[in-house]
Amino acid sequence: MKVQYNSMELMICVAARELEDGSTLAVGTGAPCAAAMLAQKLNSPNLAIMFEAGSVSPQLPEMPISVGDSRASHKAVMVSTMGAIMETCSRGYVDYTFLGGAQIDMYGNLNSTYIGGTHAKPKVRFPGSGGANDFGSFCWKMMVLTVQDARRFVEKCEFITTPGWLQGGNSRYEAGLPEGTGPYKVFTNMAVMDFEPESKRMRIISINPGYSIKDVQDNCGFELLKAPKITETQPPTEIELKILREEVDPRRYVIGR
Repeated sequence: MKVQYNSMELMICVAARELEDGSTLAVGTGAPCAAAMLAQKLNSPNLAIMFEAGSVSPQLPEMPISVGDSRASHKAVMVSTMGAIMETCSRGYVDYTFLGGAQIDMYGNLNSTYIGGTHAKPKVRFPGSGGANDFGSFCWKMMVLTVQDARRFVEKCEFITTPGWLQGGNSRYEAGLPEGTGPYKVFTNMAVMDFEPESKRMRIISINPGYSIKDVQDNCGFELLKAPKITETQPPTEIELKILREEVDPRRYVIGR
């Protein structure tokens, strides 16, 4: 019998596979938190999760609804401060971060601040930055979970909340951000992308089941590069879905009803 899953479950399961045991991760709530919890419960029990509100390495009993939720500190090694978490990132102790945004461009820059108008008088105001600027600036590998949509994947962000590869090439490091940090992978409902090493432009490396390269490109506002070998994304396994549905998000806050 074919395993049934929705697009959010697929993105979470695929993203969780990137988090190896013993690594450190700065994360918020929602789908990124679900991916972190799934990894911790399935393959990476020593994954150290950090929340911007100050919780360090908790053992999450179920999905917290905010970074300040008491569940985000369950059996934590310590509960510090937002400043301490950001300082830990800036010292180079955090391997990964998961982020999202209203817009992402070909270099992985993210906008979670506003769209339309000006910063002072925007048409739409979003809640960014929160910890997104610090996480994206200082964690070694920035990963993004988002829906594939041409309105979201834009040629140029209206505002850069979180720096990606800026204008490509070495521009990120020339701007003063730590060498070795930067966008790593983007997970969507249609594909997995990384960034070409020289130009730092986004490229397709894997296509999700049921989609084609054309589907991905048609839902992107800029030309995507293509890796020399594009694979098919492995769908969620029964055990991944069981843990995700029964232990990570039993109330279905993130994966939907």
